[in-house]
Amino acid sequence: MNAIILAGSTKEDRLPDKAFIEINGKYMISYVIEALKGCDKIEKIAAVGDSGKLKKIEGIDIVIEQADNIMNNVLKGVQPFKGDKRVLILTCDIPMLTKEAVCDFIEKAEASGADLCYPIVRKEDNLKKFPEAKRTYAKVKEGIFTGGNIFYVNPAIIDRLIKDAKQFITYRKKPWKLGKLLGGKILFLFLIGRLSISHIEEKAGELFGIKGKAIISEYPEIGNDVDKKEDVIMATKYLSQK
Repeated sequence: MNAIILAGSTKEDRLPDKAFIEINGKYMISYVIEALKGCDKIEKIAAVGDSGKLKKIEGIDIVIEQADNIMNNVLKGVQPFKGDKRVLILTCDIPMLTKEAVCDFIEKAEASGADLCYPIVRKEDNLKKFPEAKRTYAKVKEGIFTGGNIFYVNPAIIDRLIKDAKQFITYRKKPWKLGKLLGGKILFLFLIGRLSISHIEEKAGELFGIKGKAIISEYPEIGNDVDKKEDVIMATKYLSQK
């Protein structure tokens, strides 16, 4: 399948142009490209961002000039692959990402038969690998999880999802607001500690008319994004040891 890296920069970014931040002498986006190239399930790689800068980066097959916000960047990024059955959409700020994490996520997503898959990582797995990481967690019946930075999606559903997806992305690090968006029943189950992953998947199906699936990943690298200066320090330390 083909992959789309979101490498645009907005005024809201705490680290402007983070795709081009150097970590141990290599651009952050280059680590992501390397992980994708290492997975034999990936064919072409497109990147959405500053086209002038992206053209100088090795490993990108299609360069797409960025729009004014992340959702419009998604729309632009998907255009070359509208006829595909599935695409991978990921951010440029997960330099710890590995080829094993990418392949594992794709394999599990493919097996699910879902239109949209999103990785989640157990808190204990994340802290074991990255004890210094500061992540947002949500508790459900199956455990405590944090989200990843990759989507496995059917391009045909993108257009009709885009309006609601904006709200979900805005609230992705605010579990309470996300719960309210999902409805009273979901919020109530969350409050009493009985909310399950399947409840959320079913609600997503009702809201969007799709089959959505949360993929439990054993690879914390899939979700530790670098969007603060302290994250750069952590990533530099981890990648130098690796």
